[in-house]
Amino acid sequence: MIVDTLAVDIRDAFFDEVFRLASSDKNLIFITADADAFSLRQFKKTLPNQFINVGVAEQNMISVASGLALCGKKVFVYAIIPFVTLRCYEQIKVNVCSMKLPVTIVGAGAGLSFGDDGPTHHAVHDIAVMRVLPEITILNPPDGPSAAACAGIAYESRDPVYIRLDKGTLPLVYDNPEDVKTGFNVLKPLKNINIVSTGFMTHKVMDVAEELKQHSINVGVVDLLRLKPVDPSSFMELLGESEWLITVEENSIVGGLGTLVGEILCEYGGTIRLKRLALEDKQHFAYGSREWLHHHYGLSVESITRAILGDLAC
Repeated sequence: MIVDTLAVDIRDAFFDEVFRLASSDKNLIFITADADAFSLRQFKKTLPNQFINVGVAEQNMISVASGLALCGKKVFVYAIIPFVTLRCYEQIKVNVCSMKLPVTIVGAGAGLSFGDDGPTHHAVHDIAVMRVLPEITILNPPDGPSAAACAGIAYESRDPVYIRLDKGTLPLVYDNPEDVKTGFNVLKPLKNINIVSTGFMTHKVMDVAEELKQHSINVGVVDLLRLKPVDPSSFMELLGESEWLITVEENSIVGGLGTLVGEILCEYGGTIRLKRLALEDKQHFAYGSREWLHHHYGLSVESITRAILGDLAC
């Protein structure tokens, strides 16, 4: 049974479920690179023989995880996203993915959620680089229940999994954990114009849909939680009747959600038009709150709404 996830930080919803699984499976090992979360303190205290803090040594963490997985352990590793992906990319590619080991890579701070920590902590390129690893599954939950369900999916998987975790208590998107297994969720009934989003931006897109309604434009909204693999036939069965698809993401416009959807439409999409809204293809050096960064980089509800209205008017 999934723990109660409605009133907790999305990270705690995830780690509470990992702790529940580890409590009944001594072969589940959790490794952190000195990254913390409130609920991990219970894990460390209660299951000290299944908890390892390697310190600020992310590349070594991946190597340790690989060795444990080769010994039959189910391993979760955890650090801030740029450090557990980009810094460890060679180790993930060679040690984990090439051998298809059951290691789950958990990254904290998706998108611009660590905004005040600046460009070293902005997680806006990880989807692009992780997508090219053939063996990996990528999950991007937008709320507590889906984050907890992703923990279960990763636990059951025999292959590498990458999970992007946001921060804070977020509104409910998935009220049935079984919906997570499909990899997507229709949040507003599909129309001729549909918006596809993922993670934190799914919540903003719901507000954008309400803003567009004030302009007599009704749009459907789909949350794409599983960013890899995405089955093209299932995607087109869901969205193939669209005239417009608009992707909205808190990632670089190169290699992320918009690229993923564009690849499918290029081969299967016929006359469907695609509009991608994302961060520009440049370095993002600004510091500030997430909301301030969204206004600065054109990802606020107002900016997204204006961009969509401008394109539809053409």
